[in-house]
Order: sequence, then C-alpha cells, then structure tokens
Amino acid sequence: MQAIRANGVLTHVLDEGPRDAPTLVFSNSLGTDLRVWEALMPRLPQGLRTIRYDTRGHGLSETPPAPWRIEDAADDLAALLDELGVRGTAVCGLSVGGLIAQSLVGRRPELVSVLILMDTAAKIGSDEIWNPRIHAVETEGIASISDAILERWFSRAFREGEAAGLWRAMLERTPAEGYARLAAAIRDADLTAAAPSIALPVLAIAGAEDGATPPDLVRGTAEMIPNARFELIDGAGHLPCVEAPEATAELIAGFLRETGLVRAAAGTR
Repeated sequence: MQAIRANGVLTHVLDEGPRDAPTLVFSNSLGTDLRVWEALMPRLPQGLRTIRYDTRGHGLSETPPAPWRIEDAADDLAALLDELGVRGTAVCGLSVGGLIAQSLVGRRPELVSVLILMDTAAKIGSDEIWNPRIHAVETEGIASISDAILERWFSRAFREGEAAGLWRAMLERTPAEGYARLAAAIRDADLTAAAPSIALPVLAIAGAEDGATPPDLVRGTAEMIPNARFELIDGAGHLPCVEAPEATAELIAGFLRETGLVRAAAGTR
C-alpha cells in the first residue's frame, strides 16, 4: 500500500510486480475502489507489473473540492504514472475508469500503449439519468440508491448470493461527496468526437447483463475506434472482473499477448 500525491490529490496506490516488467494499470468504476480488480490478479500472465489505485473520492484517496471533470481524473492518473516512472503502459478502465483512460490517451498519449475499455463508452448517460442520482446521494446518501445500483451492476444470480453484500458495503461506504462529484464528471463528459482518433490497439469488453452500460453502448464505442475489438462476457453484469474473473482475465491475457506486451508462453501468476 502506497500513498502518492498526484495532481495535488493524495492517492492510494497498490504497485506490484517487477519494476522493469510490462505494466498494466487499472482504473476503477464509480462506487468501487482498487479491490474491484482483486479476483483478476492471480489469473493474469506472469511477470507483469500491475498498478491499481483508488480514483479520487473513492477508497482511501482524497476527495478534492468540486467541480471535477473527467480531464481532472485523467490528469491524476497521468501524474501518478509520472511519479512511478511509467511510460507505454496498458491501461484497463472500468466504467468511469474507461472514460478516464480515453481522456488520458488524448492528453498524454506517450503514457499508453494499449487500451482495455471494460463496460464503458465515450458517453455514459444523460442529465436526466445523472441529476436525480446525484441529488439523491447528496441529500439522502448512497444507501438510498444502492438497490438500484446493484441491480445495474450484477446479474440476478450474483445478486442473490452472499458475495453481493460485500459489494453493497463497498458502495455504501464510498464517500458521498466523492461519488456525487465523480458522477457529475461522468454526466458532463462526452468523448465521442475523440474516439475515432484513438490510434492504439483497443479491447472493448462488456458484460452481457450490464444494466449500467449495456453491451450495445460499449459495442458502439468500439465501432468508433479504428483498431478496436469488442468482446461479450455471458452471464456477467457491469463488473465482469467480479462476476466472471476467469473469462475476463483470459480476454485480457490474450489481448496483451496479441499486442506483444507479454510473451505467448507466459502462464498465470
């Protein structure tokens, strides 16, 4: 566990693996923290350096004053990578993490070599969707909308299991200010015009039962990007890294091998 002040924000970071190895950076979704990637870690190819961090206002990272833009969160990540001396990394962004990753490519292209966009899009939702949610969180707390969020996050089968309670706890313990401010940044972000200019290999992944960024939305963004491939994970919702870590890790590992970041012979950790 490490604390790094990046772009003025004290950021919680977990940096694992050889420092001279190919690097894979993970950016978490709204209402989660770096633990959302935990099930993937032992299933990834051997020899990777992995960097996970808590997005501003989430987990153990600071919650700076409003207003926030997606560009601010992308600058946080850029400053974090600068502090760690990382260039030409693979970046995997989940939901808002995917918006952050897309913005990072536009602002600091030298930092990113390949992109994994998981259950995300160039534009997520509208004012009509986000404003009532932000108001509810600011006035009544995240618990007031957690049932609806979990329904969008997970398949029915997963929601009926005991593990769903842990994810409810993570969501409801997210600072309300951090959730609301990042939600407003999502509301205001529209990276549609920039998507065709992403000149990197891109893997777009969607859970077939995602109620937050439905598969057609993710596929639509992939179709805007010249060198993007779309993959669907059956039986998973908005967080396939949680519900289907083996299938998710297999797609990521295959993509990293195809793009030359890891050797084809590399096994899992």
